[in-house]
Amino acid sequence: MNIRHRKQSQRGIATIEFAVCAAFFFFMLVAVVAFGHFFWTHNALVEATRRGARYAADQCPDTAAFTSCADRATTITRVKNVVLYDSSTAGTSPFVPDLTDTMVTVTYSGNYGIATGQVSVKIENYQYSILGVSITMPTYQTTVQGEAAGFVPANL
Repeated sequence: MNIRHRKQSQRGIATIEFAVCAAFFFFMLVAVVAFGHFFWTHNALVEATRRGARYAADQCPDTAAFTSCADRATTITRVKNVVLYDSSTAGTSPFVPDLTDTMVTVTYSGNYGIATGQVSVKIENYQYSILGVSITMPTYQTTVQGEAAGFVPANL
């Protein structure tokens, strides 16, 4: 076999090798970005419940024991806003895409008060979607002890 014939028989091999390697590299790149986005969403949901629970621990719940709190009727709404928008007032788009207030549950224990009882913030039924795949995320919940319960000392 002469050299000229051997060169012609391998023509196009580099193109095929490049196509195979480039497809694998592109697939791995997409997989890394998708996993990174999934991990970011998971961490954002965990942090959202933490923020909401910490905020709720300083608020007075809408119960008969806290009739002196002027804004107690909006406590649950404000806590949900903190979970959704990282602000006690409603925003235009949630921090975590597709998270709605119906997915957020705020629960005060019956004995909740200053430095007593507990408040729990839970996110349920969040659907994570990327590249046409939808996954129901697990329930995220944070429970903390009652703190100030909306009480502000007179000397402050």
